[in-house]
Amino acid sequence: MGWLRDVFRMSGEKSQPRVGLVILGFSALFIAITGRLVMLATMPNEQVGLRRATSTAISAARPDIVDRSGTVLATDIRTVSVFAEPRKILDKDEATELLTAVLPDLDAKELRDKLATKKGFVWVKREITPRQQGEVHRLGIPGVGFVPENKRVYPNGPAAAHVLGFASVDNVGIAGIEKYIDSKGLQDLNGAGLAIQASDLKPVQLSIDLRVQHLVRDELLKGLEKYRAIAAAGAIMDVNTGEIIALVSLPDYDPGNPVEAQEKDRINRMNVGVYEMGSTFKALTIAMALDSGKANINSSYSTAGGMMRFGRQVIKEYHGTGRTLTVPEVFLHSSNMGSIKMALSVGVEGHKAFLKKMMQLDRMQTELPESAAPIVPQRWGEINTATIAFGHGLAVAPIQAMAAVAALVNGGNLITPTFLKRSEEEARAGAVRVIKPETSEAMRFIMRINGEKGSARKADVPGYFVGGKTGTAEKVINGRYAKNKNFTTFTAIAPSDKPKYLFLAIYDEPKGYAESGGYSTAAWNAGVTTGRLIERAAPLLGLPPRFEPLVAPFPLMARLGAWGTR
Repeated sequence: MGWLRDVFRMSGEKSQPRVGLVILGFSALFIAITGRLVMLATMPNEQVGLRRATSTAISAARPDIVDRSGTVLATDIRTVSVFAEPRKILDKDEATELLTAVLPDLDAKELRDKLATKKGFVWVKREITPRQQGEVHRLGIPGVGFVPENKRVYPNGPAAAHVLGFASVDNVGIAGIEKYIDSKGLQDLNGAGLAIQASDLKPVQLSIDLRVQHLVRDELLKGLEKYRAIAAAGAIMDVNTGEIIALVSLPDYDPGNPVEAQEKDRINRMNVGVYEMGSTFKALTIAMALDSGKANINSSYSTAGGMMRFGRQVIKEYHGTGRTLTVPEVFLHSSNMGSIKMALSVGVEGHKAFLKKMMQLDRMQTELPESAAPIVPQRWGEINTATIAFGHGLAVAPIQAMAAVAALVNGGNLITPTFLKRSEEEARAGAVRVIKPETSEAMRFIMRINGEKGSARKADVPGYFVGGKTGTAEKVINGRYAKNKNFTTFTAIAPSDKPKYLFLAIYDEPKGYAESGGYSTAAWNAGVTTGRLIERAAPLLGLPPRFEPLVAPFPLMARLGAWGTR
């Protein structure tokens, strides 16, 4: 036992130097770490700036954006930018002279002022070409170097500009889908250094069809010139999924040169502009009356006298018939009086409730961050219901009007529009039923009647069973309606018996021309353009023409003996 006590005593004594050695090692490590932290804290600003700038540039990658078929709409390319460390540049004047010689678009005074600062890092020029990089490298200026970056490019120029938006020089989304991508956590990911290349990220697939997008823009550009309008817009929507297949607003811009986007006339008129949609709103009024039970397809309304008075306000027919009209005829003749009487039968509160249910009284939210709230009357009385019944007195974004019309014809399901590709099953999961299927059939029927016999004939492309409605609204200038400045719209569906797509064309202040007899109303401009859109887009969208007579396209309307079925 004594011997064991001696052994353990010896071990303890021998262990003391070892423990001391371990303590010394940990102390040295602690001192080294502390010293490193102190060094980093007192490091010259240029090193901190260089590290920060380099890290940010390399990590700022974005996913590709592709159309519904996988065609690239936006992508990253690798490029370099020139930076300088002013504290390391001995001769500022010489450096300025040499750099401006190979990069002539630089402002010499601005560059000289940058190099004269005490900063540790300044940008000389962002996103230079390989040739420029070689020339700067050959200058051999100490304190001038390169940082690799990701540059956003849009290979299709202005195509889908208002949908895509654009990214800044730092590759941060500023507008459109580019900004939407950032809102989903991309910048947080980049900030953590977890996304170095676009290939690390899954492409964002849009609902846009680039082929259809090109033809919509082409037709609107032609119309803009022919009708001498100050602006135009158009869109095509799948009524069963809510997918926006194409969206154009003119004038547009090239996302690769986003300076143009700052000009006030280049807004996205489909999402950001709010307008009185004119007689296209009569479809909502008729659907409301039918769905509420206050009217049926065989109801009739007197338009004798051609005018209605509300206090000091007088509302007149545009093309009055002076006779009693059935519901389909109210739509066909675009009767203000008939529409007003239908709305008043539902009542002011019922009218407001219906339009709210149809998403016309609130800001519509889509993937695009840019959107505008509708302009709704502060005090909504009988006169407001009367004017809104035929499309005046309520201004909405055209895309939300499209969503409402789509619900009228797709069986009664309101689907929020989307710019991302999705299936009918996904759309139905988020859809809200707003009208009965029977009401939807009635609306398809009267829109088709108007396509055959009314103002929508300009868009009635043979074989596609088109239905539609024109809308002409006088613009409000300084609080008053301007008689000589119109905002025209045309909404069309194809095919009317079982709609697949909704088409919309808009012109701002179109002018009359020889073939129109001087008229600048919707049928003569937006209607003509919509017809051309259907004619060109239908084959690309997989809509085959049908030239044989359709058998019982509207069976309920036939059973009820609706006007126009015989």
